Amino acid sequence: MPTSYEASLSYAQSQDEIDILFPFRERFHFPKHEGKDVAYFCGNSLGLQPKSVGYLMQQELDDWAKYGVEGHFEARNPWFSYHHLFSERLAKIVGAKKEEVVATNTLTVNLHLLMLSFYRPQGKRYKILMEAGAFPSDQYAVETQVRMYGFDPEDAIIEISPKEGAYITEEEDIIQKIEEAGESLALVMIGGVNYYTGQFFDLKRITEAAHKAGAYAGFDLAHAVGNIPLQLHDWTVDFACWCSYKYMNSGPGGIGGLYVHEHHCSNPKIFRLGGWWGNDEKTRFKMEKGFIPQNNAGSWQMSNAPVFNMVAHNAALDIFDKAGIAALREKSERMTGYMEWLLKQVKHLPFTIITPADPKRRGCQLSMLFGDRGREVFDKLTNAGVVADWREPNVIRIAPVPLYNTFEDCYRLYEVLMSIE
Repeated sequence: MPTSYEASLSYAQSQDEIDILFPFRERFHFPKHEGKDVAYFCGNSLGLQPKSVGYLMQQELDDWAKYGVEGHFEARNPWFSYHHLFSERLAKIVGAKKEEVVATNTLTVNLHLLMLSFYRPQGKRYKILMEAGAFPSDQYAVETQVRMYGFDPEDAIIEISPKEGAYITEEEDIIQKIEEAGESLALVMIGGVNYYTGQFFDLKRITEAAHKAGAYAGFDLAHAVGNIPLQLHDWTVDFACWCSYKYMNSGPGGIGGLYVHEHHCSNPKIFRLGGWWGNDEKTRFKMEKGFIPQNNAGSWQMSNAPVFNMVAHNAALDIFDKAGIAALREKSERMTGYMEWLLKQVKHLPFTIITPADPKRRGCQLSMLFGDRGREVFDKLTNAGVVADWREPNVIRIAPVPLYNTFEDCYRLYEVLMSIE
């Protein structure tokens, strides 16, 4: 990390000149403002469109027109096995074996399917620990899962919050809550990166504590996947799921993904709902009774692959594979560090950065908590061609994404903030 920064256009441009990932910016479409590319800092909500999506989509349309139903086996990327295109590339991003991951369904659907497998309350072991203020879908999923078994969410859900006056939740407090729950705890289910503050949790440590208590550990990685290098297999995480439309740039409502550790994949005693695309591929088309799950994460699939929904994911993962998650993380730390330094120079506006200052505890998001004027500042950024993200009641989220953002983008945002009286 640089020992000193400069709040100047020339400094920002000098950093872009030595950035080996700078050319990847040309692989994306940018919205325009007054005829110029916007400074797009909203990749933590919806990533930009890879330019190759149009070509790949036309390829699938052409194969559909040419082959009809035979495209399942004759298309250039046969639709029968289309989901296999993603496993190896996803495995690199989340630190798993290719048999442990599959691109399928959408995030909350996958979360429900996985909880049906790993939240199996018995006797006094029925409680779920999660972060307070988790993303609403996670809250709704956990609430309805415990209700399905007849439990009161107020009793069955343990929420962990930051200490009074703090913005982030310390891992020590999470571990303490897990230990206190003890034999009552069935599952720990936390967002890998908190959507509001941008805090990255120590998934390895949390998983170890959950297992020590006799509980499973699962994570919603919507804001972590494609943002921070992960080692799900080595950390012995039980399950995880994610969306692909944020940092992985795979389009609005794009295909989701899930991970299940290999020792669960091969365990027939782990319950999973049956669907014909989760059935053993060798017997799938025999059309017989009796669900025979695949011996991998693919057994959590339900219906056949939504090919057109997956095209953007194919394009995006190709870019990730060429860039490499390690190089992306290195640039992310440098650029987010520069953005943080620039924001701290803006002393006349009433905000606090509530994202952890330690790079190891965050991805490429910085959250600015305003006492007042927050919406005014956000609107002025928008009107100047800087795209950020507003979260009620008073937070502006900024995400300098290493695949397509630049140091000059960061300086441009700083200039707009400094111009606000």
